[in-house]
Amino acid sequence: MLGVLVNTAAVLAGGTLGLLLKRGIPEKISDTLMKGIALCTICIGIAGVIKGENTLVMILSVVLGGLIGGLLNLDGLLNRFSQFLEKKVQGKQKKGGGVSIAQGFISGSLLFCVGAMTIVGSLNAGLSGDNEMLYAKSLLDLISSCVLAATLGAGVLFSAAFVLLFQGAIALAASFAAPYLADSVITEMTCAGSVLIFGLGLNLLHITDIKVANYLPAVFLPILLCLFL
Repeated sequence: MLGVLVNTAAVLAGGTLGLLLKRGIPEKISDTLMKGIALCTICIGIAGVIKGENTLVMILSVVLGGLIGGLLNLDGLLNRFSQFLEKKVQGKQKKGGGVSIAQGFISGSLLFCVGAMTIVGSLNAGLSGDNEMLYAKSLLDLISSCVLAATLGAGVLFSAAFVLLFQGAIALAASFAAPYLADSVITEMTCAGSVLIFGLGLNLLHITDIKVANYLPAVFLPILLCLFL
C-alpha cells in the first residue's frame, strides 16, 4: 500500500501547487497546457490499446462495460457526488468564487485511475510488494495534477481520494484474484482501460462528450471474458 499512498500524496501535492500557480498562469498558457495534457492522454491511450492481444475481448469489455455502467449510471453518480462537493466548497466562499469542482474531480479521477500503470502497478504492489511502477506513476501524476488543477480547479484535489480508494482496492484484492490474473488477463485489462483513456483525451480536447465513467466496468470484465475466450 506504500505505493498507493505515495501516488495519492503526489496528486495532492501537484494539485495544491497548481492551485497556487493558477492566478499567475495566463488563460492562453493554461489552454495550451491543457491541450498538451489531452494530447499526451490520447497517446497513452493509443499505446495501451496497441498492446492488446484479443480484439474480441476488448470490444466485449467496452460494450458490456458500457451497458453495466449505463444501467448503474456511474457517470451520474460521480457527477452528483462532485456537485455535492462543489456546493460545499462554494458555500464557504464569497459569491462568485467560481470554483469548478465537477470537471476537475471527474477528469482527475479518470486520468489518474484508468490506465495501464494504475492496474499493473497496483497489482504488482498487491501481489509482490513491488511499488516501482506506482512510484513512476506518482511522478507523472505530480506533473499532470499540477497542470490539471491550474486549469480545472480544486476538483483535482478531491480526485486524490478516488486514487486512494481505487488503487488501494485493486492492491488489496490482488492476492485474492491472483489465480485468475495471468499475463494475458492483465494485458486485456490494460487494453480496455486504455480505450477509456483515449476517450478521456478526446473529451479534454472538447472533440467529444463521452460519459467515460459509465465504461469503468470494462476494465475488470477481461477477468471473466478471458476464461471463455
